[in-house]
Amino acid sequence: MTIGNLMRLLSDGEVHSGEALGEALGVSRAAVWKQLKKLEAMGVALVAVKGRGYRLAQPLEPLDHRRVVAGLPAEARHLLARLFVEDQLPSSNEYLRARFEQGAGHGEVCLVELQTAGRGRRGRVWSTPWGQSLMLSLGWRFDAGVASLEGLSLAVGVVVAEALERYGVTPGLKWPNDILLADQSGELAKLAGILIEVTGDAAGPCEAVIGMGMNLFLPQSLRDTIDQPVAALLEAVPEVSRNQLAAEVIAGLVLMLSEFEERGFGVWRDAWNARHAYKGLNVRVIQGARESEAVAGDVDDSGNLWVSENGQPRRLSGGEISVRRRL
Repeated sequence: MTIGNLMRLLSDGEVHSGEALGEALGVSRAAVWKQLKKLEAMGVALVAVKGRGYRLAQPLEPLDHRRVVAGLPAEARHLLARLFVEDQLPSSNEYLRARFEQGAGHGEVCLVELQTAGRGRRGRVWSTPWGQSLMLSLGWRFDAGVASLEGLSLAVGVVVAEALERYGVTPGLKWPNDILLADQSGELAKLAGILIEVTGDAAGPCEAVIGMGMNLFLPQSLRDTIDQPVAALLEAVPEVSRNQLAAEVIAGLVLMLSEFEERGFGVWRDAWNARHAYKGLNVRVIQGARESEAVAGDVDDSGNLWVSENGQPRRLSGGEISVRRRL
């Protein structure tokens, strides 16, 4: 019995007895009970119904390879070399980096239900319960060097925001790689993060693995462990199909990547600036031990963020710089 098999049985949100679950999985009720306890420890919210069994507090839609591929338009399907759908991995980015080492990886996408060692920017842990987020990695090989990828994480943010806007929400973009959405209190909070890892020559061919993690549902027990405001998409749009959203994000990404090297970030600059969550607002610029106050401006054709510090313009260019709203 795997966690994935148990979660798929529970995914309908209905009450299932321990006996019925054990029979379906070919194990004892005691084994089912141990797995249910393991799920709770992993942050999956369960409801015990006295005398009847268990159900998920939040029904979920398991990832389905067939449904994701069926949701892709023909042009995107042509650009997609391979789609992997995994129950559990240490990291979907690491999975695709290994694919590149094997001579594959380009145009490949990995979706995963649960990451046990997922990372965000600056080494932060990205943790969500099984099946209650959208986590994907996409591999792409570029003929030009690393410098040609300036602004790529921002273009990815535009693609994800456009997919979300089709569901009637209004996401904001935070430089350089976060997607924000109003949380339960109405304040903008982190919905999704982007992590791009590049290997290769500065002037020659390089390989990029683009990772994205988006919160769909977050139980309060997990929210309490996170040190920043967070949002979850299903709270704003309960009817979102996880597989359809995955297809829309993948389609947007492969279509964008197919022309990014030739066109550069400038094509997406205005779209990013139009969604800039902090434009004109007071922010804190954090770079290592240094922290300063500034007013956020626009990004330029290279994806650099311009701010005003004491009335003087300053250009921020990726790296280990963080920008946060100053209240």
